[in-house]
Amino acid sequence: MKKGESIALVSLGCAKNAVDLQVMAGDLLKKGCVLSPDPDRADTVIVNTCAFIASAREEAECEITRALALKAKGNYRKVVVAGCYPQRYPKAVAKFPGVDIWQGVPKDWTEPKIPALRFTGKAFAYLKIAEGCAHRCAYCAIPAIRGRFRSRPVDAILKEARALLKSGCRELNIVAQDPMLYGVEWRRSGGPSLTDLLWKIDSLKGDFWVRVLYSYPSEIDEDFIVWMLSSRHAVKYIDVPLQHTDPYVLDKMNRRAAIAATRTAAETLRALVPGVTLRTTIMTGFPGETEARFNRMMADLARMQFDHLGAFAYSPEEGTKGAKMKGRPSRNVAEAREKAVMDQAAAVWKVKSRRMIGKVFRALVVAPGVVRMESQAPDVDGVTYIDSEPPVGEFVQIKIVKVRGFDFIATVLQKEIAE
Repeated sequence: MKKGESIALVSLGCAKNAVDLQVMAGDLLKKGCVLSPDPDRADTVIVNTCAFIASAREEAECEITRALALKAKGNYRKVVVAGCYPQRYPKAVAKFPGVDIWQGVPKDWTEPKIPALRFTGKAFAYLKIAEGCAHRCAYCAIPAIRGRFRSRPVDAILKEARALLKSGCRELNIVAQDPMLYGVEWRRSGGPSLTDLLWKIDSLKGDFWVRVLYSYPSEIDEDFIVWMLSSRHAVKYIDVPLQHTDPYVLDKMNRRAAIAATRTAAETLRALVPGVTLRTTIMTGFPGETEARFNRMMADLARMQFDHLGAFAYSPEEGTKGAKMKGRPSRNVAEAREKAVMDQAAAVWKVKSRRMIGKVFRALVVAPGVVRMESQAPDVDGVTYIDSEPPVGEFVQIKIVKVRGFDFIATVLQKEIAE
């Protein structure tokens, strides 16, 4: 693209995908392109796609089709489709006549131009520390799409972290397919681990939060717990996606290394980190999930009482071991079980959230009249609405007065001045 050309951006999928688009778009802006003020009208639209499960592919196809329809009307001159969908289905470009560029995920990590483009606004950012995945879960196509696990250099991460904090960012959300594996390829030579990186981030100046998103249950070690308990900046929040709790199903998922840790994850983490907020993700309908095994999982979840929980019905993915396995419940059964999991989680949330009414918490202003507490991760856990509009990027003390669905209503008690 040439200097002066306008670009529109469509980001689909996870936060890691959004980071990729930020880097790509930031590079174009540094070369002289400009962001279009109208997302439906520009010289070029970039649709950055996800292809993790069937619903993600359907969303990608819908957005590509929409972009091409706008191009036909003259709203765009070029349509660029990037990310996981073209990476996984390189020949699918034939389904979309009119796409000008069809490109997969970057082969190598491209360092963002500093100062970097940020979609999340001033208050918080996603800090991507690695690419690819070292696990081979039977249901997941990510290793085939994203490749092997590759850790990003410490110095590059710290450079970006410093720039983000200097720009007013007050929450760094550490993301990767599995952040706990950071530095795994260097460990034999004594290279840095995730906690080594986290302590270096902790040494940076300023008043800010550090939140690690996604922690494989069997990889949470003593060093990580010590960091969470001792760090000035660590948020006491652990996202530990279990996927299931029945040992037979976990074995079929090729998550056998996590079986023992899964059974006691919630109790262990709460004992080690008092006051921690726990989130998990559950999959229903994987091959081998009988009614009895599903009921066992439901009993386990009722016992573990996760603060936040998401669930989705299994989607057999081409090229994965799970797609060839027998004994898969019907789609209707999988979806009914998904609903049952979410209904139970909603009942747990109803009780837990009411206990927070009247309590005081520290919160970060992320938008006018909107804050998030430590217990609320961006995009997945809801927000808290407040009765005033302190500047975005400030920390404030709030008192919860009401629950509204998965959100809260609160009043601001006092403002805090960040360092």
